[in-house]
Formats: sequence, structure tokens, C-alpha cells
Amino acid sequence: MWRIWKLYDPLRAMLVQGIFLFGLAAMIHLILLSTARFNWMDGMSQADYKASVQNSSMPKK
Repeated sequence: MWRIWKLYDPLRAMLVQGIFLFGLAAMIHLILLSTARFNWMDGMSQADYKASVQNSSMPKK
């Protein structure tokens, strides 16, 4: 294992990993915010969401 760290700088590897994980987390949050069901900033209460789901039409087969 020590030979791998002789090839790569540990500080640079951790920095790249941190940037990648932050970008991944931001992307996941933005995808969730773009959906109607998981948008927690829209202001729709849970009761309003359940009522809208209950009143939706059934899919055609």
C-alpha cells in the first residue's frame, strides 16, 4: 500500500476526493429538488401532497 502513496500525493488525492464528493452531493440534492415529491423547499405540506396523490388518475394499462 505504501508504494501507491509514493506514486500519488496524499494531500492532492484527498482534495480531489473531497471535491468529487461535494459535487456528487450537490448533484443529488439538485436532482431531488427538481422533483415534485422530494422538493422540500416548495412549501407543499405533507397533507397537500397526500391529497394530490390520492386524487390523481389511475394509469392506463
